[in-house]
Amino acid sequence: MNASTGSELLDAVGTAAHAVHALASGPLGVTIGVTTGAGTRIKSVGAADGNHRALHTDTRFDIASVTKVVATTTAIHRLASVGVLRLDDRVDRFVADSPCTSDATISTLLTHRAGLWEWQPLYLAPSADGRPVDAYQAVAALPLRYPPGERRAYSDLGFILLGRIIERATGLSLAEAVSEFVTGPLGLVDTAYGPVTGDVAASAPGDGVERDMVGSGDPYPVLYPSREIAWRTHELTGEVNDGNCYRVLGGVSGHAGMFSTAVDLLRLGRSLALAATSDDLWRPDITAQIFAEGPDSGQALGWRTMPVLLGGVRRNLLWHPGFTGCALGLVPGTGVALVLLSNRLMSAAPLPTAQLWATALSSLGVSDAPMLIGSRP
Repeated sequence: MNASTGSELLDAVGTAAHAVHALASGPLGVTIGVTTGAGTRIKSVGAADGNHRALHTDTRFDIASVTKVVATTTAIHRLASVGVLRLDDRVDRFVADSPCTSDATISTLLTHRAGLWEWQPLYLAPSADGRPVDAYQAVAALPLRYPPGERRAYSDLGFILLGRIIERATGLSLAEAVSEFVTGPLGLVDTAYGPVTGDVAASAPGDGVERDMVGSGDPYPVLYPSREIAWRTHELTGEVNDGNCYRVLGGVSGHAGMFSTAVDLLRLGRSLALAATSDDLWRPDITAQIFAEGPDSGQALGWRTMPVLLGGVRRNLLWHPGFTGCALGLVPGTGVALVLLSNRLMSAAPLPTAQLWATALSSLGVSDAPMLIGSRP
């Protein structure tokens, strides 16, 4: 990518932030960031919470499923690079009790092809003698939903298992492993599992969306009998939005739970965007495997893929959305990284994260095709 293209991307950041914020039913607050060889630019527009507290470029956001790539996929990338595990290791090497078939591997989970349920409210799972639900036992007790390897089915449960695999492979808690292998080496000082305090954006006005999912069985049938839940009705600020992560995983999971800033996410994105040419943190051969599209169009290992245009050249963007209205993207081999942070769920009729991301990419002048995979999150 030439310098002029990098400068043009940076110059469009403010326009992109305003475009996303101005959408009908758009987010209460939006931060857009871009880093290129020509520098870094971040723009924040709108409010951090329902009291219209000012949003800043260093405000932390609950990044929801972006955790899947920032913590889990990237930790596995590092662990494979240093030889702690292999991408083709079988799941049962680390987790003996899971719904996965004996041939399921780490890569199977990273590509969402293990046949697992997409989601279940694990906090409704039965527990003995009134004891707290063990999330991993609850996942292990679930049947498969699809024949393994037949199709891609985006699964929170698969990434909950990947978090457990990271713990078993390292002998550390997931939070400790992510700190030791990802956030520490990269200097991501404002990226961590919650709860967090300080300048943090509200993610939602409560548990309304998840309450409706449980009550309606839409988009996924609920396998557990209903029971009374103390749903949160206050603004969620600094406490994780995701119900499973909050209620049965102590705020720390492979599928959700992390908080971060635009600065940190761009630093991570740029490192990964240059990873194919660096053996400092990332082994190039492992990077090639992680970034390669698998059997499903639009899905690499952990990361989603989509085509973009940079300086008139068609390239591959690796990206991942989060339910709260966040997304991170990077273009391998260029050093370019893009981030969207928003509190979309604070709107009365929230727009899908994919629509916010598409608007941002279009305003940045890099969009080349519609989203290729699904609408969730």
